[in-house]
Amino acid sequence: MTIMVDRATLLAKLDVGDIFHAQSPNGASLICLVLSVGTSTIQARRVTTQEDVEFDRRTGVKLGDDRAVPCMIDSVVALPSEIHNTFLELDRKYRNLMAMDEKSRFEDLERLKLTDAEKKALLFISSHYPSNPLPPLA
Repeated sequence: MTIMVDRATLLAKLDVGDIFHAQSPNGASLICLVLSVGTSTIQARRVTTQEDVEFDRRTGVKLGDDRAVPCMIDSVVALPSEIHNTFLELDRKYRNLMAMDEKSRFEDLERLKLTDAEKKALLFISSHYPSNPLPPLA
């Protein structure tokens, strides 16, 4: 017997340090790190762009102004620890890069290249998240 867990219940399990996936209607993929969880919102940071984003904790819909690209959390399935840790390192790498002035950021182009582990992690999620979707909005 399969027990169907609803979207809100799965979203409510997200906690600080978790990584989840969201997608916009135009196909943009958002790999997000949970920064804080409130009673009605999830504060997260996009790993690859370092953009702060806020989601409704019950629906998974991105909150924000009308100019922002809409998106919705589509998977919260846990990553294997090796992949999760690689995304934490990627987040740290990009956070450090974004803290630099533009000239310094681009002085050493080698540090901008993806490592083999980062490439592996990005390839992994391309099938992992779509294979483990949240239930649709009711």
